[in-house]
Amino acid sequence: MTEPTVLTVILNYRTPDLTVRACEAALREMQDLPGEVIVVDNASDDGSVERLQQEAAARGWDRDGRLRIVESGRNGGFGAGMNFGMRAGLSDGSAPDFYYLLNSDAWPDPGCILKLRDFLVATPKAGFAASAVRGEDHDPHQTAFRFPTAAGEFEAAARTGPISRLLRNRIVPMPLPRSRIRVDWASGASLMIRREVIEATGGFDETFFLYFEETDLCRRAALVGWETWYLPDAGVIHIGSASTGMRRWNRMPQYWFDSRLHYFLKNHGRAYTVWTTLALIAGTLLWRLRQLIRPKPSSDPDGFLTDLIAHAARRALGRTFAAPAPAAALPEDSR
Repeated sequence: MTEPTVLTVILNYRTPDLTVRACEAALREMQDLPGEVIVVDNASDDGSVERLQQEAAARGWDRDGRLRIVESGRNGGFGAGMNFGMRAGLSDGSAPDFYYLLNSDAWPDPGCILKLRDFLVATPKAGFAASAVRGEDHDPHQTAFRFPTAAGEFEAAARTGPISRLLRNRIVPMPLPRSRIRVDWASGASLMIRREVIEATGGFDETFFLYFEETDLCRRAALVGWETWYLPDAGVIHIGSASTGMRRWNRMPQYWFDSRLHYFLKNHGRAYTVWTTLALIAGTLLWRLRQLIRPKPSSDPDGFLTDLIAHAARRALGRTFAAPAPAAALPEDSR
C-alpha cells in the first residue's frame, strides 16, 4: 500500500525570516514522509520572494523538488493564500492525500506532522487534525474552540464569573484539552486537512480576509459529516500575529468586523446575526458598568463598542462590506 502523501502549505506575507525558519522545521519533519512543502507569497512586495528563493538555493532546498515558492499575485488574506497553495498540489500535478497548513511563524515539534497524518489515516471520520500550540516561552495558546453563538458572544464580552459559569458550555475557547478530543473548530496555525474535505467544501471561503475562515470551513465540513480533532501530543511553537500585528492593534480593523458579520449571516441568517450582535453589545455594556463600579483594566481595543455599532448600522442600512485594506496599508505582520 502506498504511503499517504502530505503537502505542507506555508503562507508568507512580509515575514521572510520567520518563513525560512518554518520551512527548515517543516522540511525536517517531512524528511521521511512522501510529499512536499510549498510556500505561497501573498503579494508581499517587499523582496520576500527573492529572499526566500536565495535561502532555498543556498540551503539546497530547491534541488530535489521538495520545496517550491509560488506567488499568489494578490493579498487576498489567509484563506485565499492557503487555497492557492492547496490548488497548486504536488509538483507532479497530482493532489496529495493530506494538506498540512502551517503558519510562517510556527515550527512543528519532532513527530508533529507524522502524528497528525497518522491520526487522520487511522480515524476515517476525522477531516481535520489540529496540534497543540505554545509560545516561545512555552506558554500554551488557546487553539481548540466551540462554534460561536449568541450566548458565547455575550459571555466573552461580559467577562463576569457568574455568567461564565452559567454559560460554560457556550464559551468559545475550550479548556485546554489534555487528551485527544473532538472539537468544533481549531486554529489554522498548525492544521492537517484530509483532501476529501477540501473536495467536498471547496476550501476556504475567500470572502473572509482574515479571521473566522477556519471556523466557517470546519462548520461546513461538519455539516457533511467530517469531524475536527485536537491532538495535544502533537505540538508547534508559534509566535502569533507575526503578519497581522494584532498584538500592537490600537483599534480593531474593519476586516475583523466584516468577517464576523459574514460568518453569522452566512451560517445563521439575518435574525440570529442581529441577536448575536445585540448580545455582544449588551455584554460589553455590562463590562463597562462593572468598570465604573469597580475599576478594571480594559482589554478591548480603542473604540471597539462604537466601531461595532457603527459597522452593524452601516450593514443594516444596506452598505456593502468595505474592501480589505491594501497590502501596503495592513499592519506589518498575515497572521
